Amino acid sequence: MKKGSKLTLVSATICALALLASGCGSGSSTNTEGAEQSSGSRSSNNAVVSVHGCEPAQPLIPSNTVESCGGQVVDAINSRLVRFDDQGRAHNDLASEIKGNDDMSQYKVTLVDGRKFSDGTPITAKSFTRAWSWAANVNNGQLNASFFANIKGFDDLQKQGVPADAQFSGLKVIDDKTFTVDLISPSSTFPIQVGYGAFAPLPESFYKDTKAYGEKPVSSGPYKFDSWQHNTMVKLSKNSDYGGEVKVQNGGIDYKVYTEMGSAYSDVQAGNLDVIDRIPTSAVKTFMTDSMVQSYNEPGSGLQMFTIPTAMEHFGQDQEGHLRRQAISMAIDRKMLIDKVLGGLGVQPTDFTAPTIPGYAKHLKGSDNIKYNAKKAKEYWAKADAISKWPADRSFRMLYNADGGSKDFYDGMANSIKNTLGIKAEATPVPTFSEFRGNIKKRLYNDAAFRSSWSPDYPSPESYLMSNFASSAADGNGSNDGDYKNPKFDSLLKQAAMAKDTNEANKFFQQAEEILLQDMPAVPLYNPTNNGASAKKVHGMRLGWDGYPIFAELSKDQ
Repeated sequence: MKKGSKLTLVSATICALALLASGCGSGSSTNTEGAEQSSGSRSSNNAVVSVHGCEPAQPLIPSNTVESCGGQVVDAINSRLVRFDDQGRAHNDLASEIKGNDDMSQYKVTLVDGRKFSDGTPITAKSFTRAWSWAANVNNGQLNASFFANIKGFDDLQKQGVPADAQFSGLKVIDDKTFTVDLISPSSTFPIQVGYGAFAPLPESFYKDTKAYGEKPVSSGPYKFDSWQHNTMVKLSKNSDYGGEVKVQNGGIDYKVYTEMGSAYSDVQAGNLDVIDRIPTSAVKTFMTDSMVQSYNEPGSGLQMFTIPTAMEHFGQDQEGHLRRQAISMAIDRKMLIDKVLGGLGVQPTDFTAPTIPGYAKHLKGSDNIKYNAKKAKEYWAKADAISKWPADRSFRMLYNADGGSKDFYDGMANSIKNTLGIKAEATPVPTFSEFRGNIKKRLYNDAAFRSSWSPDYPSPESYLMSNFASSAADGNGSNDGDYKNPKFDSLLKQAAMAKDTNEANKFFQQAEEILLQDMPAVPLYNPTNNGASAKKVHGMRLGWDGYPIFAELSKDQ
């Protein structure tokens, strides 16, 4: 950890939980051909760097942002108690200390001195306790509400009729710099969880007009918000009021919205866009040797899936539904699609996390259900038909957002399912990510599977499993968009949270995953590599442990 960034935690096991595996080290596979600076050119700390983006699905409120389009912006403008470096290691940020009691059921948080919001107001203990209470209050319908479920008083804040200004009973302000957090059950991962964006503090101005704030937020991070021209650009500038340890090497970020990845890549080649954080299908086989760009390709922590909602007919959480879900999964030739469509820029999954995460497992009971097996897929589909016949005229539909570069992969999956099971299958595009996520939130896709993906909010299996599959994250309270619920699965997550060390916690996480491999609420497809490219004049292009560009390190020649 960097000098001066020591993270005070209850035990060394928490630090171990925050470390990613060595596969996500500082070395990178890059192509820098043609990147030499021309005579007289110089890198500027004041230059604004343009980055490929997509339209945020929600206003820029931390507790309501669950997707990457808005998440990159929210992360850049908001500091939290802790921050993560490029390898997922935790460092204190707004906290000087997070100290747990003996059984990790209560934490005392002490803030650093002198930090303030970009509107000039100080960041105090109340900036956290009020923000977390607002996020968990049912009146506000926040998508990240479930992240606060383990704080005492959460259930009271989720009751209908609770006052709009009700506060967490488990949060106590001691003074401006200190507050305590009482948990419902002990949690060894709490000091890591608070690095997620939903735990950001909010200024008093937020509560005067939350709708207006979402369109023009106040900053506590290394960047401050300037403007948001919807469907075109979000502009950020270096925050001169920021007092933290992140050193910004540029004057700001222009987060440009693209609806087609090929256009974004062409703009990088032409020097009209500085950074792109994923590669379109058309360029996956050539970008590593493309002399017009600087390429980046490293192991990542993401997981691509598609979700089959529990409410979908013939796919419920019963015997028929389990058979059909497993059959669909085994009907997909992942290796062929990764090689031919992705150009090898991905690996076949073996669980519901990623190879760079501590606790990742290769040989869980049920992992064969996410391997291509045409014979077994047909067998399981026939067994499901014996319970309730799949209509011959019905098509198994998979929806995806057309602006995310997923068309070829989803068309390939549809063909693989069709050819293996002998049923109708189709991939159906939705024009934009914003529309796609909006319809999912409204539960308009209960008759079809839909694309889902995950980049962990903090480097632990818990982030994947709790966020996507816990009952507390269903019914619009989080990212469990298929509304999957299994009490045995939930119980194992609780046991993992109370574990005394990382190895014990990971055993419980893996037992929970074995339940998922049978119930298959979502179908894992592949773990993508973190790949991208930058224009030749750009310096410092790297993707962090979460797959986002490290904005602060970017600079470019004038």
